Amino acid sequence: MRITSRGRVVSGIALVGASAIVLAGCAAAPETTDDGTAAASDFIPCMVSDFGGFEDNSFNQLGFEGLTEAADELGVEPITVESASDSDFAPNIDGLIAEGCNLVVTVGFALSAATVEAALANPDVEFAIIDDAADNDFDGTVDAPNIKPILFNTAQSAFLVGYAAASYTKSGIVATWGGLPFPTVSIFSDGFAQGVAYFNTEKGKDVKVLGYDPATPDTYTVTGGFEANDVAKSTAQNFIDQGADVLLPVGGPIYQSAVAAIADSGKDIALLGVDADLFVTDPDTEDVILTSILKGIKTATTAVVTDAAAGNFSADPYIGTLENDGVGYAPFHNFESKVDPALAGELDQLKADIISGTIPVESYLG
Repeated sequence: MRITSRGRVVSGIALVGASAIVLAGCAAAPETTDDGTAAASDFIPCMVSDFGGFEDNSFNQLGFEGLTEAADELGVEPITVESASDSDFAPNIDGLIAEGCNLVVTVGFALSAATVEAALANPDVEFAIIDDAADNDFDGTVDAPNIKPILFNTAQSAFLVGYAAASYTKSGIVATWGGLPFPTVSIFSDGFAQGVAYFNTEKGKDVKVLGYDPATPDTYTVTGGFEANDVAKSTAQNFIDQGADVLLPVGGPIYQSAVAAIADSGKDIALLGVDADLFVTDPDTEDVILTSILKGIKTATTAVVTDAAAGNFSADPYIGTLENDGVGYAPFHNFESKVDPALAGELDQLKADIISGTIPVESYLG
């Protein structure tokens, strides 16, 4: 594991004595100004990645950028820790609490259990978690009063991208799959499949979706993790072999394996990105990326950190939607001339209809 402070690398987490651990369990809140807000110089915002790391061109990186942007605005020194495996999650969180962090942001649903456990044990420390509801008992409420979930209803934007994929495909077959079957992963594929189905209904077409069926979500195709590896590549290759010419892999670096499979196939295959605009974050995708399903992770993280620094922390979940610009889709970039000229206008109308409720998009977020 690695701790960094604004790019400075420190090897390991310092061991602390039993008395220090007790104090860390109730980290001191930052001093306040006359109006009750936190003094920025005393505020320490911190972050723990999942095993994708802060250079995954996806949600870990976007969260990191949001944290550092907020820290720059506040003039404070953030502390960030990268996790190499799930066994690092709890020690990394505990290490940040021992460092005196006032706000600990954890990145990804895989950290949910460790985040809840740490929040319950440290009620005076504020937590936020990206891409998870922190509701491990599934009762509809956050499991600790000092955790703020940062969530994104990407089914809405994925619906638009599914419609675009159905419009673009030449083979009439598209595919989507995930790293692991977490709700925050499958929500992309679910919205995508709904968008394809809507296109079929509106246009009288029969575009097929491989890898995910909203009627049987338990059959969702997953690679078993978020690493770019042989399993991720063979999964992409399998869908290409079945005729899919638009691919939506959901799960951080697994898209890199899809890019490799596309290159090996020698076929005209389009890739769809998630979280960030892959055309911008990864130049290797420029020739294959049709568009990306976007999450406003950076903006949301910046807002949560600055609110906490100002003494305005709230455990009420943030949910990004099309209406509040928390989700969206990227430009078609190099594919602009390859898509139907009418597509942009159709997507604008679909977006308005989703926002108004005229077109319902189902997801676990409602």
